Amino acid sequence: MDPIDTSPFQHEGSPAVGVLVCHGFTGSPHSMRPWAQYLADQGWTVNLPLLPGHGTHWRDANRTSWQDWYGTVNTAFTMLKAKCEKVFVCGLSMGGGLALRLAEEHGDDISGVIVVNPSVILVRWDAKLLPVLAHVLPSSKAIGNDIAKPDVLEGAYDRTPVRAAASLRRFHAVVRQDLGKVTQPVLLFRSANDHVVEPVNSEIVLASIKSADVREVVLKDSYHVATLDHDAPRIFEESAEFIRRLG
Repeated sequence: MDPIDTSPFQHEGSPAVGVLVCHGFTGSPHSMRPWAQYLADQGWTVNLPLLPGHGTHWRDANRTSWQDWYGTVNTAFTMLKAKCEKVFVCGLSMGGGLALRLAEEHGDDISGVIVVNPSVILVRWDAKLLPVLAHVLPSSKAIGNDIAKPDVLEGAYDRTPVRAAASLRRFHAVVRQDLGKVTQPVLLFRSANDHVVEPVNSEIVLASIKSADVREVVLKDSYHVATLDHDAPRIFEESAEFIRRLG
């Protein structure tokens, strides 16, 4: 079992292509590090930041908001764009939502979008109660480590920070409202068995974006954290092919 490394990852490669990699809610760069390393091994410049309130204790996440998380990836994107000719954005779960938001706001400055089980809506029965629960309930049951592969851990928080989850719900609304602004090429990976993000999330994304170049790949052997699961090699290889084709 690999040790949990929550630190950010950066690699200075070719200035021709930069890749921003975004981790998910209550997770950390650990869940994306093998993917980021694979992309770096292709010779590209890669940045995988640690989102505020993550990689420490769930209570820290409750002291942050979606604006903090997006601000971090937006700054990372700006830095990549300043030194790379073409920039691609990737993300898992909420990180997929962050990647889509970047695509909505930055248009042609982004050459392509790669998302894995993107999160754009909470459909649990208690999701609408989050604004109220945030004031009375600090945390709830954990959502991390949904991985089919034995003896693999995501290193996510052992509790879900409720105030942060309420902010995530607000972020989802912002992303959904502007999905029609996404026109870049999109590669979307979706796990057939995801116990965290429901299939309707990917359905909403695919039905709402205006991209002409769109490909959906269904992962049959992985759960939510597919970047650490059985289908991880397929994600790595096909995302590299996608970037190589467009880069």
